[in-house]
Amino acid sequence: MKALIIRLSSIGDVVHTLPTLAALQQHGWEAGWIVEPASSVLLGGNPALQQMIAAPAAKAFRWSEALAAVRAAHERRYDAALDFQGLWKSAAWARFAGARRVIGFDRPWRKEPASAMLIGERADLPLGRDHVIDKNLALLGPLGIEATGLREFPLPSSAAAVARVDVGLNELGVREFAILNPAGGWESKLWPAERFGEAARGLRERGLRSIVTWGPGEGELADRVVASSDGAAVRSFPTTLLDYAELARRARLVIAADTGPLHLACAVKTPVVALFGPTEPARNGPFDPADEVIRRTPPCAPCYRRGCTRHVGIMDEIPTAEVLNAAERRLASAREG
Repeated sequence: MKALIIRLSSIGDVVHTLPTLAALQQHGWEAGWIVEPASSVLLGGNPALQQMIAAPAAKAFRWSEALAAVRAAHERRYDAALDFQGLWKSAAWARFAGARRVIGFDRPWRKEPASAMLIGERADLPLGRDHVIDKNLALLGPLGIEATGLREFPLPSSAAAVARVDVGLNELGVREFAILNPAGGWESKLWPAERFGEAARGLRERGLRSIVTWGPGEGELADRVVASSDGAAVRSFPTTLLDYAELARRARLVIAADTGPLHLACAVKTPVVALFGPTEPARNGPFDPADEVIRRTPPCAPCYRRGCTRHVGIMDEIPTAEVLNAAERRLASAREG
């Protein structure tokens, strides 16, 4: 039996869908995945995946690439296409993939409810599936797969990533370190750069240097953290997503907001301190009970609107001392574990 996963983006969403790939493999299903370029590095060469199909991103859409992706899906003759994203575009990919069954959530559990009209089999979300990982796993129910609570994240191995991280850490001269990730996602979810710099100074007092990670367009923000750290933090070398995963595996701790790098750190089982504001940590936060979550809750919460004026500035209310206390607790629990 063959299943096609439709989860186009973003990094965090792709990470949170990886346990469904593990569940399909465990139950004897072959799996393919349609994904946009930005997140494809997490899937190319993935040992649990039989086919990765590149979908053109909406901002760089080309019909020739879209038709090639549709043909690739048809050639595989999937038994089921699973729309995990709940959007018009993901539902369209599921519908045009040529699978015998097109499965997705019903209207109340979709980001764009009307897109359910493209879904052949509409699934309800059972009670108690609060975390988005378990919501994703619930979509396997129509296939006869029950995997609630599964937290396995198949990722491709990369000797090149290991080598790059070895070289990068050697050049930085850093051994015991924490990762600070100040960027990612929308601005109103992020903790101020200067607070990250203060946290780096506090971590230095606790015996840890800090490496500030960054992605495309985020270098200036990383530099602000380093500049405010009084030498306690260094800017990371450039990293791909697989490089970052390897770097996170070696870190003693990751401090980040509700962003893809936080979720990837959780996937590789690095201790984290997660900083939340408008979004709901019970839905998409850390799932290890030992991890620390600090939240300031705006009146609109849970809120997933980037432009909401009611939660602007809410992350500024998280004091550095509270983050450092949480870091101490998480480091202590990691040592005890």
